[in-house]
Amino acid sequence: MSQGMLNISSGPHVRDKWTTRFIMTVVSLSLLPTAIVGVAVNGMHALFVLLASVISAVVSEYLFDKIAHKPNTVKDGSAVVTGLMLGLTLSPKAPLALPIIGSMFAIIVVKCLFGGIGRNFINPALAARCFLLISFGRLMTDYAVDGATGATPVATLLAGKAVNVTRMFFGLDGGVIGSSIIAIAIGGLILWAMDIIHGEIWFSVLFGFSAFILLFGGQGFDINFLLAHLCGGGVMLGAFYMATDYTTSPVSKKGQAVYGLLIGILGGVFRLFGSSADSFSYSIIIVNLLTPLIDMYIIPKPYAYRKEMIAFRNGEPRKEKSFSIPRPVVALGVIALLAGLSLSGVYTMTKDAIEEQRKAANTASYKAVCPDAESFTVTDAVKSKLEELGEEVYGTAFGRVYIRDAVIGVNAAGETAGYVVSVTSAEGNDGNITLSLGVSPDGEILGISFTELNETPGMGMRCGDPEFIDQFIGKNVKKLTLVKGGGAGDDGIDAISGATITSDAAVDAVNAGLDFFWNVMKEAE
Repeated sequence: MSQGMLNISSGPHVRDKWTTRFIMTVVSLSLLPTAIVGVAVNGMHALFVLLASVISAVVSEYLFDKIAHKPNTVKDGSAVVTGLMLGLTLSPKAPLALPIIGSMFAIIVVKCLFGGIGRNFINPALAARCFLLISFGRLMTDYAVDGATGATPVATLLAGKAVNVTRMFFGLDGGVIGSSIIAIAIGGLILWAMDIIHGEIWFSVLFGFSAFILLFGGQGFDINFLLAHLCGGGVMLGAFYMATDYTTSPVSKKGQAVYGLLIGILGGVFRLFGSSADSFSYSIIIVNLLTPLIDMYIIPKPYAYRKEMIAFRNGEPRKEKSFSIPRPVVALGVIALLAGLSLSGVYTMTKDAIEEQRKAANTASYKAVCPDAESFTVTDAVKSKLEELGEEVYGTAFGRVYIRDAVIGVNAAGETAGYVVSVTSAEGNDGNITLSLGVSPDGEILGISFTELNETPGMGMRCGDPEFIDQFIGKNVKKLTLVKGGGAGDDGIDAISGATITSDAAVDAVNAGLDFFWNVMKEAE
């Protein structure tokens, strides 16, 4: 007898020829079509983002194993899959630091510190994406559309505008690197056909999401509206690849169905009533945390145990099988349905009031920068230009700046008191910056008023203080220059110390507004 140690365990003993390494290799290969399309559409920088993400994941796991004196687990291929999935969820314009930081967080914090593969409680790639969204929101939402910066298709859809579903289906309309739906679907269906991923999960995710969008999307049974939502915002990638992670999904088939439905419904809630188009990741992460609860109440039958068969062998008549849904599942479903109905009802009841409040807020901001105006109007030429711009970036010299509105202020005598341009810059340190710019008929700046400023307290938020705003008043130039360290001249604006990014975004927004005033509004007279 061999003197080596014997591993003795209770039966039954099940073996399979598919090792972890084989499964991870197949998953990686199934993601290659998506990666290839993403690089072909978005250029070589997208390839560098993917490579940085994968290499960082592999190196992080190798170094952790080395430092912690653990067996080398890099060969199982799971780090490659995590890095590839994370890279596909990033913008093709993302700085290379983002995939590196994200992969390190995914592997070291979410995976290795919890014991390695099979022990993490949430999906590492998704956890890293959510971490990056929270920590580097502006960089994570800097997308490319047809080679230029612009709103993603989902953001455009949520703004009430039409999108091209066909371009979204083929991954040609901007967003993250892994946005080709046909490539994702092909890879996912191959995995399903090979029984590597569970159909109960991805089907339930898509069914729950689709049902919620149709019921509460406000468009009725509009198939194009539904397809646009399914093709954008990471729904398909999440359904086929993220939600089906073995470690973070339930064991039983019923549990997997409930798990998928919860992800789909929660994803629909976030999509329709949330503030971000990139929120599907959060729905999977949240339901990952519910997996132990689902497994606690929906328990699979022990292997080779058939109570009815034992009774039948003992001479008892065979009972007809009955299907019953566990009460906790019913409760979770009812809670999700009620939450959806409540949100939908509140939204429907308050939609008109919210719109009126928005108009009132806009009028107040216009009045603040054009105080002599009694009313505000817009010419057909300006209205046509605004419709032409839509959600597109304005010009090429102001960064990601969008013209939201442009009105003419009229005084009590019916004369032009000034002009107001509402501008949004997406270059703020912590998100969008929106302001109203008031200009006199001869081009003198009457004032600026921020309507959206969500910057760091004590730093970026200081751009809303009079010390910064008052610098703009009275200047009569066609373009302003941001000055660091003081000494601003007639066309200069002193930057806020410690908030240069926010200051620069505000000056770019004002410059775009001045450009629109001189080249569109004045030309239209």
